[in-house]
Amino acid sequence: MSTFPGLVPDESVDGVAHLIQTALTPVFMLSGIGTLLNMFNTRLARVSDHIEIVRDKLENADDKKGSESTAVLLRRLTHLHYRTLLLDAAILFGGVGGASACGSAFALFLGSVRDSAIAWWLVLMFGNALVCTVIALGMFLGDSIVAWHGLRVTTFLPHKQEMLESQVD
Repeated sequence: MSTFPGLVPDESVDGVAHLIQTALTPVFMLSGIGTLLNMFNTRLARVSDHIEIVRDKLENADDKKGSESTAVLLRRLTHLHYRTLLLDAAILFGGVGGASACGSAFALFLGSVRDSAIAWWLVLMFGNALVCTVIALGMFLGDSIVAWHGLRVTTFLPHKQEMLESQVD
């Protein structure tokens, strides 16, 4: 007879080991999601800094320089705005995924304490955590693509034709 009825699925060491492995899976996932959220927030802070720099340049832009410089800055600001939207969505889905991972760990805990059927709650919560994490990573990929495209459009990176011309000269 177990001293803690309902806490251990069966009396064997294998049963306890399986319970620990199962309970740690959402915790490891939560740790990974936390790392992703930290990265997303850091990246968003850098984008916000770039937005402030571009806005300062727009405010201090002389009309004598012409509208071409202003147009480039406005284009850059638009790209930065898209990046903030994508990173905001990545943070939102990452947060929901983290909350779902916590919910699945809680469901595992309740299931082991109360010896109740929580399988569908567990599948729902952990599945939601996985889906939200995949969506958050997709938003991050979108931000990376917009960032790369923004560099190419605003000519911070040389285009292939420009590189060829500079090699010929």
